[in-house]
Amino acid sequence: MTITEQQIMQWSMGFIWPLLRISAMFITIPIFSGRFVSSNILVGTSVVITLFTLPLIPSYPPIEVLSYNGFMTGLQQILIGLLSGFVLQLVFAAVIFGGQGIAYSMGLGFASMLDPITGVSVPVISQFYLVVSTLMFLTLGGHLVLFEMLIDSFTSLPISPHGIERSDIWSIIAWSSRLFSAGLLMALPSIAALLMVNIAFGVVTKAAPQLNIFAVGFPITLLLGLLLMWVTLSPIMQSFTNLLAESYGVIADFLRIKS
Repeated sequence: MTITEQQIMQWSMGFIWPLLRISAMFITIPIFSGRFVSSNILVGTSVVITLFTLPLIPSYPPIEVLSYNGFMTGLQQILIGLLSGFVLQLVFAAVIFGGQGIAYSMGLGFASMLDPITGVSVPVISQFYLVVSTLMFLTLGGHLVLFEMLIDSFTSLPISPHGIERSDIWSIIAWSSRLFSAGLLMALPSIAALLMVNIAFGVVTKAAPQLNIFAVGFPITLLLGLLLMWVTLSPIMQSFTNLLAESYGVIADFLRIKS
């Protein structure tokens, strides 16, 4: 049995292009891209998923790896994977933004801890909402939906030097404004309630200047904030799931997947 160099290159091309798209997704997808996840695990998972995906990929014209078309094809695969996970990152960033607004209104903006997913310090309130959102994401199978969409993208966006266009990138940039609007809507009920409490304390301080409002107001604001977190947890998670479904619609648009 003789194996030529051309056969080896052809086999490698059939494996490299799907691996680039799938491994790029793991770089940006929430949870799996966290710093607590070993790079060896990510590489191994990408290889395993690629091996199971190969029989589902439609045939495409051979593309030489060491060529201009090969470079553009690899760039397209990486871009598709990165953008797929990046859109979901915006959803979790909206949760962190909303939690920061609530934390600052409660007076807990100074209480921060290191987020193992992003690697930056965020308020503990944001960390709480992030943990709950992560559990909700895994419970709903959000990562499995993204895996399925990425596998379907090999049919809607075949492996070629062309795929993601400039208009697709601009549409994602335009949708990224939902990070701030959705985060504000999540935190708005708690922020409004705590603002009214602070206004009431301001009126009391004006009427009775001898009252130590800092010793009385902070515990009350903190307890009220915790009560509001418990009351508004269900609506916030509902807003999170709605935003998550909206993000899948954005991903389906630039992956050309028909819903």
